[in-house]
Amino acid sequence: MSVQGRGFPIPFLVTTEVPCPYLPGRMERKIITELSGAQSPELFEILSRAGFRRSHSIAYRPACVGCRACVPVRIVASDFAPSRSMRKILARNQGLRATVTEALPTQEQFKLFARYLEARHNDGEMVGMGPQDYASMVGDSPVDTRIVEFRETRPGKGESGKLVAACLTDWGKDGISAVYSFFEPNLTRNSLGSFIVLWLIGEARRRGLPYIYLGYWVAGSQKMDYKRRYQPIEAYGAAGWVRMPAEEPGEQE
Repeated sequence: MSVQGRGFPIPFLVTTEVPCPYLPGRMERKIITELSGAQSPELFEILSRAGFRRSHSIAYRPACVGCRACVPVRIVASDFAPSRSMRKILARNQGLRATVTEALPTQEQFKLFARYLEARHNDGEMVGMGPQDYASMVGDSPVDTRIVEFRETRPGKGESGKLVAACLTDWGKDGISAVYSFFEPNLTRNSLGSFIVLWLIGEARRRGLPYIYLGYWVAGSQKMDYKRRYQPIEAYGAAGWVRMPAEEPGEQE
């Protein structure tokens, strides 16, 4: 199977079915294509706007038989207004310093990544990833990939200290794609996962980028339902990108 890109064909393959990581009793299947060669950044731009995500040098999108629960979503950064609880999260983390760096894996990042997986996702498919696996996840990218590091600042010195959160990101002409975030699991009061998304929204606005791509929203999945909090948010479907209705009062944290 292939479709035509801007002057070049895009070949696709369909994976075999495996158990769905989000909805019990369901099976997951993906449509994939390889990102390789000089046209990779342009191909990624085309596919990301059609709801695809990236892992290593593969772009993918769910193609499950009889199920359309995984819906690509993106935040409209230019129109975003934080809720009261989000403003509190920003205030609690105002002492953190963010730095956008090249996609170069470090031992410090991996140690934080491993602590995060053990505490938050010890039954997930990524558990057991070693330093080489992490290095591949970060460095194996044919597109513009960067890591955002969040560090504590040293009181009275303004210097960067301990790494407490990080986010692997892909950068395109129309926005930032949050590939994978991880953070210090013991800092629960800081709501670092939410803070990372809020920081990305602010950075997109500062750089004049209209969207933050958040991957897939899955109705009925507690892991994914948090994405609806960031309004306005658009969902991709048969009619293209369409704004999703806001959460009902009382649903937000």
